Amino acid sequence: MTMVMTMVTISKSALKARMLEYFRQVEETGEPLVVTDHGKPVLQVVPYAEKRPMADVLAEFRAIGPVRFAGDPNAPTVDEWDDA
Repeated sequence: MTMVMTMVTISKSALKARMLEYFRQVEETGEPLVVTDHGKPVLQVVPYAEKRPMADVLAEFRAIGPVRFAGDPNAPTVDEWDDA
């Protein structure tokens, strides 16, 4: 299952006029809000998430079971990277 989140982008002036509405939208949808200044992204508003103890996070992965890698771990990865 793949989740695709769409980032909403809004200017500072538009945010100022309807800030509470946009904050509620972020809370309800969980989708981030990017705030721009003269077309350049300057802020990102995201829902607050409580930090979880690392043991709880790792327990979810341990419950899945062991991970097995079928390929050659020493194989070159040159083809996986593009020229940037």
